[in-house]
Amino acid sequence: MSTRMAWVGLLRHGQSTGNVAREEAESGGLEVIDIAERDADVPLTSLGEKQAAAAGEWLARSPVDLVVASPYVRAVETARAALAVAAERGARVPRAPVVDERLRDRELGVLDLLTSKGVRERQPGELKRKRRHGKFYYRPPGGESWADVVLRMRSLLRELHADAAGRRVLLVAHDMTVYALRYLLEGIPERELLRVAARTEVPNGSVTGWEHVADGRYRLTEAQETAHLHATDTPPTEDDDAAPSLT
Repeated sequence: MSTRMAWVGLLRHGQSTGNVAREEAESGGLEVIDIAERDADVPLTSLGEKQAAAAGEWLARSPVDLVVASPYVRAVETARAALAVAAERGARVPRAPVVDERLRDRELGVLDLLTSKGVRERQPGELKRKRRHGKFYYRPPGGESWADVVLRMRSLLRELHADAAGRRVLLVAHDMTVYALRYLLEGIPERELLRVAARTEVPNGSVTGWEHVADGRYRLTEAQETAHLHATDTPPTEDDDAAPSLT
């Protein structure tokens, strides 16, 4: 009997109002991103809703046994919309996602809502700390490092390996989650992971997946797949979440 999930995937949430606000602030040379809600409450845009529905078309063709979502509104909305479309197409999918706080986006602490320019102007000391500690281990005051995100993801995967062994599991979360999963499932070392991240875009509504090969090892089977978006004439977007690119 398998002690691992047969397949695990990551659906990045659809475009959010925070994604749009960040892009506007960065391109406008502003220091602060204008978002009224806390990060956890940022909703999808109308395009994000369409991307979530398109993901449902993918899910109808590749049904899963369990869907686990980040508690952030943009992720929960994406999961529910995708499941609703898949169910309408007659796919046997869960009725609702399980929400788990360990899938939340990376917390930025004092860098929250700052653009790249804002970090340079308002927190220059943090740039020096980041260069010293490196991107993987740098933790902004009050926030999290990449390693912190990996730690909580490791805890979640341990439970899923036990509770969903032999099953297909879809996580609905954030772009950072893709890199954490590659580190944990494929065993990509820190330096290579950062090189991969530097050349990889995780579009809103894209699917990345891994299948269990043997002895706890996973193989990448879908890499930021967006064919379902193009098939439904839904433009993919590569907007970053509301985080300065320097982090």
